[in-house]
Amino acid sequence: MPAVDLNPSSEDFAALFEETFSNNQMTEGRVVAATVTSVGGDFITVDVGLKTEGRIPLREFASDPELPKIGETLEVYLERIENALGDAVLSRDKARREEAWNRLERLHDLKETVKGQIVGRVKGGFTVDLGGVNAFLPGSQVDIRPIRDVGPLMGQPQPFAILKMDRPRGNIVVSRRAVLEESRAEQRAEIVGNMEEGERRRGVVKNITDYGAFVDLGGIDGLLHVTDMSWKRVSHPSQVVEVGQEVEVQIIKINPDTQRISLGMKQLMSDPWDGVEAKYPVGAKLAGRVTNITDYGAFVELEDGVEGLIHVSEMSWTKKNVHPGKIIATSQEVDVMVLDVDSDKRRISLGLKQVMNNPWEQFMAEHPVGTDVEGEVRGITEFGLFVGLGPDLDGMVHINDLDWNTPGEEALKAYNKGEMVRARVLDIDIEKERISLGVKQLSSDPSESLDLRKNSVVTCVVTEVTTGGLEVSIADGAMKAFIRKADLSRDRSEQRPERFAVGDKVDALVTVFDRAARKVSLSIKALEVREEKAAVEQYGSADSGASLGEILGAALAESRKKP
Repeated sequence: MPAVDLNPSSEDFAALFEETFSNNQMTEGRVVAATVTSVGGDFITVDVGLKTEGRIPLREFASDPELPKIGETLEVYLERIENALGDAVLSRDKARREEAWNRLERLHDLKETVKGQIVGRVKGGFTVDLGGVNAFLPGSQVDIRPIRDVGPLMGQPQPFAILKMDRPRGNIVVSRRAVLEESRAEQRAEIVGNMEEGERRRGVVKNITDYGAFVDLGGIDGLLHVTDMSWKRVSHPSQVVEVGQEVEVQIIKINPDTQRISLGMKQLMSDPWDGVEAKYPVGAKLAGRVTNITDYGAFVELEDGVEGLIHVSEMSWTKKNVHPGKIIATSQEVDVMVLDVDSDKRRISLGLKQVMNNPWEQFMAEHPVGTDVEGEVRGITEFGLFVGLGPDLDGMVHINDLDWNTPGEEALKAYNKGEMVRARVLDIDIEKERISLGVKQLSSDPSESLDLRKNSVVTCVVTEVTTGGLEVSIADGAMKAFIRKADLSRDRSEQRPERFAVGDKVDALVTVFDRAARKVSLSIKALEVREEKAAVEQYGSADSGASLGEILGAALAESRKKP
C-alpha cells in the first residue's frame, strides 16, 4: 500500500486548486449559471460552483417583477473568480446586458425590428433602452418629418430598426423613422393598389409649395401641380387652394415604381379650348385683360382658361424695338383682333395695332403721292434724310432726290438736324411701312427743256479738267456730263485734256442720253468724224481727185459765208 503524504507542498496545493477550477470550466468575462442560496439584507447570495459563494447587490434586481427565491437558478456575469477578500465578483446587470447584446445581434442579422423606449435626451438625439442595453437615436431618425415635441413618445414601448452595432465599443444606433417609412410604404402600396387613373377622390390639402399642393387622400399624398389646378393661368397655388381645405380631385397618373400620384382639379371641369376656333374666328375683334407681360409680348385672357398672345411686333404700327411693358400694363383691359388660332397647340395669336387706325393708310389718304409736305429733319444718314411727318411717322429723302445737279453726298451737307424742310411725296408702301420723299421734285427737271436726243450737237462749258477727260456743264448747269479723254479728238495726238481750260466752250455730239437716269454721254471725236464724213459727201469724193485737206478747206470756206 503506497504511503499517503498528509502534508503536501504549496506547489502541489496550487496545482490541485487549478485542476479543480479547470474542471468546472469557469472563465472570467462569461455568463454562468448560479443558484440562489439566500436572499436578505442588501445582497442575494448565489453559488456558481466555486470554492466560495458570490454576492449580488439587490439594486441589480430592481427591474425584475419580484426577487428570486432560494434554489432558483439565475444567469450571472463572472467578472472575477476571486477578489482580494477571496469572494467571486458577480453581476446580474452585466449578464442581462450580454444576453441583450446576443439577442440584438441575432435580430440585427435577421433585419428585424427591436422593442425599446426613449428614456432620455442627449446631444444630437435621444437615448433608447432596448431591454438592458442603451442605444443612440439621432434626432433625424425620430420621425419621417421633423417634430417639435418628443414628449409624448418618451417612455412608450415602440419598435426601432438597428442601423449600426459596435459591440467592442458598446455603441448601437437605432431609427424609429425607418420603421415608420417601411410601415408607410406597405400602407402606400396597399392604398395605391386600390386606386385607378381617372378616378375621382376627395382629399385634404396638407401643404402648399410654389409648384403645387400636396393632398392627403387617406394615408397617401398626391401632388396637385399648379398647372393642373385650373384652366386659367395661376401665378401661385395659394390663389386656388389653402391648407386644410377639402378638395375633389382626379387621379391623373400613378407611378407604380415610385408610388407617386399626380392629381388634377381642372380635369373635372369642361375644357374651355373645346370649339375655340368657332368662338374666336380669325378677324374677330374682342376685349380681354392683360395677364402677363414678357420680353416678346403680352398674354391676354379672353375667358377663364383661354389666353392669347400679342406678339411685340403686333402691338404698335410705329413703335419698334420697344418693350411691351412700355405699351400696355398688366391687368389692363384691351381690345384685340384674332390673327390666328391653333387649337391643337392651344395657341391664339392676337393683334393690338390691328384695332387701331393704320397711320400709313391715314397718311396716304391725307397726303397722296404728289402732295407737298413739310417736316423737321429728325435724322441724317449716309443715304439720306429722315423727315418727321407727325408724332410717329417719318419719311425718307434719298440722297439722289435732294438736288437735280449737285451730287447727293455734297447736297446732303447742306442740311442740319432739327431744321424744317419741304418735300414732295414720291411713294407710299403700306406693307413695308415706308414713305419716300423728294426735295428736288419741288422744281422741274432742268433737263426736260434740253434737246439731248442721240446724235444731236450741244455746246457745253468746261467746268473741270482731269487726267481722264473733261467735266462739262450744259445749258448753264441744267445738266452735267463728262467727256472721256478718248473722245476729245479724232486725232490721238490731240486727245490731251490739258489743251482745254476751265470756261472753254466746246461742241460735242450726244452719243447716249437716259432722261430717267439723267445721264448723258458726249464725244467731240464723234462730232469731228461726222462733220468730216458730211464734208466729203458734199464737196468731193475719192473719184474727184481732190485731197482731204482741199475738201475740208472748201467746207470751212462755205461755212464762213453763212451768216
